[in-house]
Amino acid sequence: MVKISTQLSLEEFLTQPETKPASEFIAGEILQKPMPKGRHSRLQGKLCQEINQLTEAAQIAYAFLELRCSFANRSLVPDVAVFLWNEIPFLVNGEVPDRFDIPPSWVIEILSPEQRPNRVIGNLLHCLEHGSQLGWFIDPDDASILVFLPDSRPILRQHQDPLPTLEAIPLSLTVAEVFGWLRMGG
Repeated sequence: MVKISTQLSLEEFLTQPETKPASEFIAGEILQKPMPKGRHSRLQGKLCQEINQLTEAAQIAYAFLELRCSFANRSLVPDVAVFLWNEIPFLVNGEVPDRFDIPPSWVIEILSPEQRPNRVIGNLLHCLEHGSQLGWFIDPDDASILVFLPDSRPILRQHQDPLPTLEAIPLSLTVAEVFGWLRMGG
């Protein structure tokens, strides 16, 4: 992440133009996320696809790619933000809003080589402290997933270990299946 030095409030930050890649507002600092690379992008896209394929038509949940979520004096852009359907703050006309001022039900972060693991884990913990029900910290170099649940210690998942999802989401995955998505066409 690239630190951008400014002294803004969260509301002032939210009036600023979006950056590419996205910037986050954490503890009064603006930090730009690294540009996603191949493995990161593949895992991100496949996770959204797999979740939405099972949940959107049944109106159970929806997985958003890089959706800005602003709450509790932070503005984060998780790699994948999954919201249970009844928690999506739909507009009166039924459309998805542009602004989400609540934490995701399930937050997924994929570690990029340029990122500091503890900063990313700190964002996951912040989400859990403010209402998220589940967090995944995916480390492609280690082929492991650290699972976070509210009021529990993290759980390291590797190899054929099953991965917990939100109870309402009928998704069954192992760590090996997730990292198997990196091998394409063969």
